[in-house]
Amino acid sequence: MSLRHYLRRPPAVTAAEAVRLVAEGALVVDVRREFEWRRTHIPGAVHMPLEQLPERSVELPEDRLLITFCTGGIRSAGAANLLVEYGFDAVNMSRGLVDWRAAGGPLTDR
Repeated sequence: MSLRHYLRRPPAVTAAEAVRLVAEGALVVDVRREFEWRRTHIPGAVHMPLEQLPERSVELPEDRLLITFCTGGIRSAGAANLLVEYGFDAVNMSRGLVDWRAAGGPLTDR
C-alpha cells in the first residue's frame, strides 16, 4: 500500500454506528496481524491482514458495506481508502477495538 492511502481521511463511522451497521448486514474486514486476530476478534469478521489486502480484496463482496477494523483505527483508515479506490463501498471504524468493546460490540476468542 502506498503512503497516499494514509494521507486522506477515509469515510468513517463510530464503533456504535458500526455495531448497528453490522446488525444491518455490513461486513467487518479486520486488517490486523494474525497474532492480534488470534487474541480476539469480531464474530463474523473477515480476517485480511493489511499487507494481504491489495491481493485478496477480490475475495470481498461487492454488494455489502465493508467496515475496516484494526486496534486503533490507523491501519484500517489506509485499508478503507484502498478499498474505496478499488470501487468498494467501505468505511473505517475509527478508534478500533477499544471503542468497539465500549459500544457493546461482541468479541470472540479463538
